Amino acid sequence: MSEPRLGYVNVTVSDIDRSVAFFRDTVGLPLNFADAEFGYASFATRGASFAVVQAPDGEAVGRHTGVGFVVDDLDAAHAALAEKGVVFTRPPTREPWGGYMAIFADPDGNTYYLDQVPADPVHP
Repeated sequence: MSEPRLGYVNVTVSDIDRSVAFFRDTVGLPLNFADAEFGYASFATRGASFAVVQAPDGEAVGRHTGVGFVVDDLDAAHAALAEKGVVFTRPPTREPWGGYMAIFADPDGNTYYLDQVPADPVHP
């Protein structure tokens, strides 16, 4: 088997329209496709696809997802999102592995990372 690569990440949400507005208008991800009746929306990101999927009634959402968005300038991204009301559960912090990371939550409480990674994250 060849080395696998990440193709997409789907996150379950309680309100597809609210999540589309959050990721498109607040986080600034370009919307590729949205169908509220189908309960799915995908966004443009460099590399893997990112999508939100409507949870069936009564299913739990807001679990730790571990989704990370890589940015070129974490301080600028953090400031821009904080100005738009995004709640950060962890401010920009230098990591032992050489990265620089902040953590925020979406309206359902799913956790997301903003990472500014070194050119070679294995050997920072």
